[in-house]
Amino acid sequence: MFFVTIVISRVLALLLHLITKKFITKQKLMALPYRGGGRFNPRFNRQPEPEHRINDRIRVAQVRLVGENVTVGVYPVEEARKIAQQQELDLVEISPNADPPVCKVIDYKKFLYEKKRKEKEMKANAKQSEVKEIRFTPGTDDHDFDFKAKHAEKFLQDGNKVKAYVQFKGRAIMFKERGELVLLKFAERLAEVGQPESLPKLEGKRMFLMLTPKTGKKKKEVVA
Repeated sequence: MFFVTIVISRVLALLLHLITKKFITKQKLMALPYRGGGRFNPRFNRQPEPEHRINDRIRVAQVRLVGENVTVGVYPVEEARKIAQQQELDLVEISPNADPPVCKVIDYKKFLYEKKRKEKEMKANAKQSEVKEIRFTPGTDDHDFDFKAKHAEKFLQDGNKVKAYVQFKGRAIMFKERGELVLLKFAERLAEVGQPESLPKLEGKRMFLMLTPKTGKKKKEVVA
């Protein structure tokens, strides 16, 4: 009987120790600062900063106001905001480094939309320059020469470079002067739309000439 009493006492003491330890651990955890439950982190939910300072974000004493339906001049920033609000528009800082900063009364959302649309159009219209190759031989006849010159002219008008070369085969390398004459004649033919980067150069069994498009030059239309 005495042995059973000792065992029960030890079991009760162990349970009491475990309960006390769990309670203390819980109290320590509650005392720690809250660091979020993992569902919401404000660092990943920040609103993107606007490209320009607008309305209440403009924190200067006065601004130079420009835009449609406003009297251009220097105004206290609060008065400039009121002018924009009366027209149901935004006060947008367009030149922050000026003294005082220059602000414009506009529809900011519409302004951003038009800006993105123009950037998209410019990107779509931008063409990457390519190098188009035109091949000749020392004995290229006039018909073949004219045909290739017309293609080269179109390439240059489209803003591409043209690499013309004469291919020498076997003993044809003995007539490299003929190849040089072909390339010089080619450059002269395209003088209105392209200009050579250098004189014809011989590399191995090829003599080549690089032509770049002339900027601001357009082919004249022939009036019938």
